[in-house]
Amino acid sequence: MALTPESMMEARKSNPVSGVLWMLAAGMMFVGVNALVKSLGTALPSTQAAFLRFSLGLLILIPLVPRLLAMRLAARQWRLIAVRGAVHSVGVALWFYAMARIPIADVTAMNYLSPILITIGAALFLGERLASRRIMAVICGLIGAFIILRPGLREIGPGHLAMLGTATCFAASYMISKRLSDDVDALVIVAMLSITVSIGLLPLALPVWVPPSLGQLGQLFLVAVLATLGHYFMTLAFKAAPMTVTQPVTFLQLVWAVSLGAFVFDEPVDPFVVLGGVLILSSVTFITWREAVLKRRQITPPSVATKV
Repeated sequence: MALTPESMMEARKSNPVSGVLWMLAAGMMFVGVNALVKSLGTALPSTQAAFLRFSLGLLILIPLVPRLLAMRLAARQWRLIAVRGAVHSVGVALWFYAMARIPIADVTAMNYLSPILITIGAALFLGERLASRRIMAVICGLIGAFIILRPGLREIGPGHLAMLGTATCFAASYMISKRLSDDVDALVIVAMLSITVSIGLLPLALPVWVPPSLGQLGQLFLVAVLATLGHYFMTLAFKAAPMTVTQPVTFLQLVWAVSLGAFVFDEPVDPFVVLGGVLILSSVTFITWREAVLKRRQITPPSVATKV
């Protein structure tokens, strides 16, 4: 395949080590978020807790107000930001609901469906061709989700159904984020996500509003700090390296989630959840590896191009 100027530029911009480190830092932030939200439980309605997390996060972004007011974005970028905010609002509300009702390991393992859904979405909406091996990997990931849910063998609660919705929404959000990160500053992307999600969650939170305590507000503010840093680090990872390089680092979150649930929240380790999670991770690993191979073929000069 001929080497194009665009692929050469992308190769020069790519920094895999930085991308992996940024994604690792993002994962640590999200583990802290999981622990704090799990300890909050059902004390507040899920939509209210989600709204407070994002609205309190706006306080962190006050220093960015002059920069946001001075930014100039194209109409297409504003549309992407608005759509991402709407989709992410639904996903976050469902995630808070699920986190309060099912084990952390279940939440984390099912959240790994997002890369599988990203692959499917790329084929359906971006016209990307799926080879037979990638189709088999997608099927393997879906089997992993089936093992976690085990319909007919155990009751599938609303928390698990909420996580299916969360994975779908987050997959769409990540695809839009990757598209935006190509030409929009990472801080702007994170700031606009907090603003649009706060707006999107407000009408869902008001009908079920419960007066929060100072302790709950402080806990959710810390969630906002860690989550905002996590999204910022994740956006930097997307900017530093292709998603196929950074995505496998998120697999460590399953190990941390199982350990956190077992040692902190006394949740039993479900071998079926671990097995299903491993299947999902294996399928995403294969998809990631194949994407990396194809990427190298695109950015490696053919033999004729290296001869003088």
